[in-house]
Amino acid sequence: MPAPRLLLAIPVLPVGSIEETLIFFESKLGFRRHIDSDDYAGVERDGLQIHFWLCADPGLPKSSSCRLNVAGVDAFYAECLRAGVVAEGDAPAEKPWGFREFTVVDPSGNLVVFAEEIEGWVEE
Repeated sequence: MPAPRLLLAIPVLPVGSIEETLIFFESKLGFRRHIDSDDYAGVERDGLQIHFWLCADPGLPKSSSCRLNVAGVDAFYAECLRAGVVAEGDAPAEKPWGFREFTVVDPSGNLVVFAEEIEGWVEE
């Protein structure tokens, strides 16, 4: 029997409104609907998926987050800046863990970190 392999991780975030979240990810971040039901939904862009579940506790999304690794984080930041979902002062920054990243907050309060590994970065 072949050994199992882990293939993919899909973040599943709590949200207060499925429709508001889908509209945000579609219109502001360039994702497309992948799954759409009353209490569970998902979006996709470039093969990357994020799913959402309807949550009655408005505080839960405000303490939830996910990290999405991207190629071309500065170009993606420029898209987000044009879409009005980040401020110029929130530009990508190099982090001590070897990534250049910035954060977007969705309508429910989830933090979505977009990160790109710094080429040639070596942990000190």
